[in-house]
Order: sequence, then structure tokens, then C-alpha cells
Amino acid sequence: MALPIILYGSTVLRKHCFEVKEEDNLKEISDELFDTLKKARGIGLAAPQINLLKRIFVIDTTPMVKDDVSIEQFEGVYLNPEILDYEKDSVTYTEGCLSIPDIFEEVKRPDKIYVRYQDISLKTHEEELDGIIARIFQHEYDHLEGILFIDRMNLLKRKLIAGKLNNIKRSSIT
Repeated sequence: MALPIILYGSTVLRKHCFEVKEEDNLKEISDELFDTLKKARGIGLAAPQINLLKRIFVIDTTPMVKDDVSIEQFEGVYLNPEILDYEKDSVTYTEGCLSIPDIFEEVKRPDKIYVRYQDISLKTHEEELDGIIARIFQHEYDHLEGILFIDRMNLLKRKLIAGKLNNIKRSSIT
């Protein structure tokens, strides 16, 4: 079932999330995240964006594949993720966020990361991610830490979009 997406201005987006555990309804949470993501036509969604302070997010590159055939279709669920290491080389890319609608700005992030996470069965995985999957992972991971992509922009650019952010904040109901 698709849920409402929490918008910029809500305090839940600035909180650190709690580890998911076996007793959490992990299948239901991941299904709600995917349903909400697909309805919004996004590429990543973290639990705080549906008002749940749990360390889980989903990625689905399907909307990007339609626009760019060089991007491989990918779907993944990440529980209790950690970023173990970053490669020094960073890449600038335009990001947006379902919680901050209609704002797209350039953000610099490492192109390659080393991560640990659990799958829906709570099996632990460690792997290297690069390219667009690494970027989406980092963006969604930030949500679990209470960080938004606008926090990674330079101060001048943030000042330039302050009016738009205030409009989103005013429309936020949570």
C-alpha cells in the first residue's frame, strides 16, 4: 500500500533512525516502501520518508532506465546499512528528493563505496557499489542519518533555493 511521503520541514526527516529487527514486519515495510516509491515514480525511498524511524530503504532504477538505456534496471532492499569506506574520487550529479519536490541540484559524492547491509531475510552482505547505485545508496543512507541532499550543497546554492524550501515547509503537514 502506497503511503504519503513526508515533506521537507517535518522533524522526522532530521532524526537518526533505529535498527530494524526480526520482530519488525520487514516484508510489510519493504512492500510499503516499494509501493510508495513506484506510485511517486522515484528511484529511492527511505523509511523516514514514510514516517518510520527505521534503518531500511529501497532502490528501484526503473524510471531512469526509460530515459537512459545505459542504466541497468535494479531493485534492492537495504536493512541496517553501513558505509564502510568511500573512494576518494567524487562525481557531481544532479539529485532530487521525493521529500523536497521540484528541487534538483548538483551534489558531489564518491563514485564508489564499500557497504554492509542486511537483506529482507536479515542475511548480511558486504559489497562494492559504484555509479548510480552508489549515489542512490548514499542519498538514501543520508536519510537514515537525518541528512538531506540539500545539506550537501554549497551555502550559496542553499540560499538561492531558500524560498522554494520555505514553500515546501509551509505545505508540510507533519
